[in-house]
Order: sequence, then structure tokens, then C-alpha cells
Amino acid sequence: MAAPLLEASTEIKASAEQVWKVVSDLKRMGEWSPQCRKVIVRGSGPITLGTKTINVNKRGLLVWPTTAKVVRYEPNKEIAYRIKENGSVWSFTITPSDNGVKLTERREAPNNTSKVSQVLINVAMGGEKPFDAELVDGMNQTLTKIKLAVS
Repeated sequence: MAAPLLEASTEIKASAEQVWKVVSDLKRMGEWSPQCRKVIVRGSGPITLGTKTINVNKRGLLVWPTTAKVVRYEPNKEIAYRIKENGSVWSFTITPSDNGVKLTERREAPNNTSKVSQVLINVAMGGEKPFDAELVDGMNQTLTKIKLAVS
């Protein structure tokens, strides 16, 4: 069973607005994430609640697409999107801190992931616990790159 919640955080010496400008530009996710290599935003309008994306993910030689929909959107505070194929919700939350903001990335899977996703994780990703650890490591890499992009 996938962990119901995975998360990582970092402190950034910047305003919420500066961090929001970076994390809400989903097209840039491929610059930061070690797994999500490209995000194609569907439609021509700005990213907001209900925006849909097509995502290209890569791990070693394995490449797979996913689709997502923005399910929480509060400027300068939080953006979250649900992955249709496995039901997980990924988010970035910005909270004030003493030296700027704390940026937290989360993967929520309170009802586990889809059966297909569970099988693929066990067969192709080395099992749920190692894959969850890999995802948290990837979150930390992503946050480090976002922090550099904001600075």
C-alpha cells in the first residue's frame, strides 16, 4: 500500500508572490522534477482551478504519460493537481516563515493509488517502499531547484 502522505519542505528567502510565480508555472515542472520531464498545459488561458495537463514522466528507460487536473488553486498559497491515472494529488504549499516562506511539496494518496499503479510500482519500480523513498528524494531535488530558480 502506498504511503497516504509523502512530503518534503524547504525554506526560501523570498516572498510568497516570488515563489508562487515559479511553482504555479506548471510548464516549467520538467526543469525541476527528476521524474516529470515535461508538462503540456491544455488550453490557451492562464493556469487556474480546473486546468488540465498532459505530463511526460521518465525513470531510467521507462517513459509514461499521465494526465492531471488542478483541484486546488489559491494564489500565493497552494496549487494541487490530481493525477487521473492513479488518483494521487500532488501539491505545492507556500506558508510564511521567519525568513521568507516555507515551500512544501506533497503527494497525497489517502485511498492508495489505482490497482494498475500498484502493480506497476511493484513490477517496474522496485516496490512501494523503495519507490516512495525515491519520490521523497525527488521532491527534495525539485525543491532545491525551485529554490535556485526563485533566487
